[in-house]
Amino acid sequence: MPQLSDSGLPAVQRVVTGHDRAGRAVFISEDVTPPKMNPLGDAAFLLLWTTQTVPADNNDESDGRSRDAGLTLNQGSVIRIVDMLPGKQSPMHRTNSIDYGIVLQGQIELELDDGAVRTVREGGVIIQRGTNHLWRNATDKVCRIAFILIEAPAYLHDGEPLAEDKPEGKH
Repeated sequence: MPQLSDSGLPAVQRVVTGHDRAGRAVFISEDVTPPKMNPLGDAAFLLLWTTQTVPADNNDESDGRSRDAGLTLNQGSVIRIVDMLPGKQSPMHRTNSIDYGIVLQGQIELELDDGAVRTVREGGVIIQRGTNHLWRNATDKVCRIAFILIEAPAYLHDGEPLAEDKPEGKH
């Protein structure tokens, strides 16, 4: 029986590859880990990997999960799984990153600061480009999303950078 996350969804299998002394591809590690509930109680998060830099350094032998990463990683990248709970929503927030969100299960509403809303269904992909937004699960089922975040300079509006507003500061 698969291990379940706080959201009741299956834990996530993570397989990491690398190289042996001869330069051949090898499996470095494999684990199955459930996402853990965040402090707001609206979603469960599982950090899968980070890179210290962009571009990434494939000669860095450290486990990318072991880096201290907030919502984003300054000068780096992050991939995490988020299980957004039914009837819950995130705070409105903006990060200096480009974010790719892939809806793996369920559906999610993406609301922008002007009130515009789009529903993204299973298999849908969101490209979030440093805009102020929130996530809302208006269904009665958990929505599982894979998020890949890569640092980016702040968006310039009339020549001035828009400030980050990270939800981690709201917890």
